[in-house]
Amino acid sequence: MEVGNQSVVVGFVLLGLSDQPKLEKTFFVFILLMYLVILLGNGVLILVTILDSRLHTPMYFFLGNLSFLDICYTTSSIPLVLDGFLTPRKTISFSGCAMQMFLSFAMGATECVLLGMMAFDRYVAICNPLRYPVVMSKAVYVPMAISSWVAGGANSLVQISLAVQLPFCGDNVINHFTCEILAVLKLACADISINVISMGVANVIFLGVPVLFISVSYVFIIATILRIPSAEGRKKAFSTCSAHLTVVVIFYGTILFMYAKPKSKDPLGADKQDLSDKLISLFYGVLTPMLNPIIYSLRNKHVKVAVKTLVSQKCFA
Repeated sequence: MEVGNQSVVVGFVLLGLSDQPKLEKTFFVFILLMYLVILLGNGVLILVTILDSRLHTPMYFFLGNLSFLDICYTTSSIPLVLDGFLTPRKTISFSGCAMQMFLSFAMGATECVLLGMMAFDRYVAICNPLRYPVVMSKAVYVPMAISSWVAGGANSLVQISLAVQLPFCGDNVINHFTCEILAVLKLACADISINVISMGVANVIFLGVPVLFISVSYVFIIATILRIPSAEGRKKAFSTCSAHLTVVVIFYGTILFMYAKPKSKDPLGADKQDLSDKLISLFYGVLTPMLNPIIYSLRNKHVKVAVKTLVSQKCFA
């Protein structure tokens, strides 16, 4: 289909590492192994939070949601990445690209909100332990989790709806492994200022607000822990939120590293920078979901006991 002298894009070509063929097989093995670890680790966490009655608490309910979210997030993009490593010229339809963008964007926004809600749960547990059963009752924490999914999906629907309305004509090569929304917007042959403004507002809401909320929560949490008279009490209180704090630091720290690092002004270094940006984005998409179950398993004795119980029951059966 043509408009004027330009053809309308009906699909995209994902560049990936096609200009680095020697790296493709190596990265295929690495990413595949990491993806399998993500499925196994998060799958086990979901199982134990469902099957072990001792883990039927708000904290582990949120943790189960986080594990399911990580599986959905990686599954929305990693199979496409792996296929791209094996296909010399990976193509994807316009509708397929839009669906992949929607899922990735929705999962990312949902995780930001969910981490904020997990911080609130830890705040109530440590700063107001006597009121915890009332404040974090099932009638409260279930709607909290549902609202995080709804908010992430609604935000993604807005962003992707604005993106697919843009005219795409001429260049259809996306210099990325997946349909990353910023890489797709660069190909639009129209003004994208509305998209940029909309994404800026979304970043404030889904990145800035949760970070501020988490930071304030941990200021109160740390202040409360420091007032505990015994060292053993302080250690026990901090251990209940250390896993969540570690996940938050890794999640937001990687985002800041990706977007705050200086851009190269040397045209000769542009290709290397593009490659490094793509690889950082790729490993960010698999590293955090892979580390989450490991962190929660290693730093939480209740999860370790539940996993051992589950494994022993399966072995005995």
